[in-house]
Amino acid sequence: MKKINKKVISKILIGTLVFSCVSISPVKAKAQEEGGIQVEASSALLMEPNSGKILYEKNSHEKLAPASVTKVMTMLLAMEAVDSGKIKLSDKMTVSENAKMKGKNGNSSMLLDTGEVRTVEEILKGIAIASGNDAATAMAEYLSGSEEAFVKLMNDRAQELGMKDTTFKNCSGLSVPGHVTTAFDISLMSRELLKHPTVLKYTGTYMETISEGRKSPIGLVNHNKLVRFFKGCDGLKTGFTNEAKYCISTTAVRDGVRVLAVIMGAPTFKVRNRDASMLMNFGFSKFESKKVLEKDKDIEKIKIGKSEDKFFMAKALEDLNITLERGTNTKIEKKCLVNMEKKRYNKGEVIGHCEVYVDGKLSGKVKIYCDRDIQKSNFLDNLKFNFKSLFDKSV
Repeated sequence: MKKINKKVISKILIGTLVFSCVSISPVKAKAQEEGGIQVEASSALLMEPNSGKILYEKNSHEKLAPASVTKVMTMLLAMEAVDSGKIKLSDKMTVSENAKMKGKNGNSSMLLDTGEVRTVEEILKGIAIASGNDAATAMAEYLSGSEEAFVKLMNDRAQELGMKDTTFKNCSGLSVPGHVTTAFDISLMSRELLKHPTVLKYTGTYMETISEGRKSPIGLVNHNKLVRFFKGCDGLKTGFTNEAKYCISTTAVRDGVRVLAVIMGAPTFKVRNRDASMLMNFGFSKFESKKVLEKDKDIEKIKIGKSEDKFFMAKALEDLNITLERGTNTKIEKKCLVNMEKKRYNKGEVIGHCEVYVDGKLSGKVKIYCDRDIQKSNFLDNLKFNFKSLFDKSV
């Protein structure tokens, strides 16, 4: 066997190294430009929902089919009806034949029967956990009388939220020409849904069984596997059709910080979950939670008369944590808004609220209460104070 010249080997190694550097450097540069994030899905967005700050976008305004992520709007309208008192979670509805049929032909279903009576809360579980098209239709018919009327409400609410690139054709996300939205628009309605935290009790449930009034119990399993496998994940909604591919609007909270990720058009559910997990982990690395108001602690001295001894301390009724971007200098301001029309303030009485601003933008507020019983100064008190002040000035 002939000996290989060492110089030849060195040249080959050097050439290989140079070629490798040339080949991989553009990929590294791209990764650095995007904060090290490379999303495979067609469209994506990452948001810190408290402030609405967007941390990452990829084709976020491209109109795409959303599949069952559509149900974020269905749940939003349902939760708004509940929280406004229009309906109650305990209210009962009767499932129509039309609703039942929406869960047939291989579509996502809660396995509802025609004439079956279920509560609003049970139907919400069927939407949030099992992604039931039958459940979504039953809710639409209960709230608006028909799915067509409900879809109008969906589109009206979308416009109110600034979802300019969204058109809903149904309440479930079944593929229909023209039924489109964007990752950006999905983030808007998802952020709004998060203002109704009760829904997270359903979207964050992995498995549930509904058995009351049925011979065969309904077993619900969450389509969002991140609820089980990603720390802190408690919602919101997945989606899949052949047209839309794999989509998700998902949220998680860790150490007081909540993030929201939207993925559209992923080729597989594994890619969808991987991309969403990567985005949420990136979000957690960028933000931290800070307690700015502590329950039962003094916030501000509130004077209720001209005399220095006429005051009470405004105390926080509960804790208030705000989310701040790490490594940035932020200006935090507190502003107490108190009902000053009262003649008497009682210990423990809620007398207003305290607003917290971050860099001039409202970030949160909490109710405040009075720490003592105190009477507001009357005419004679003010008169005595004026005389005393006059005397003190003449000394």
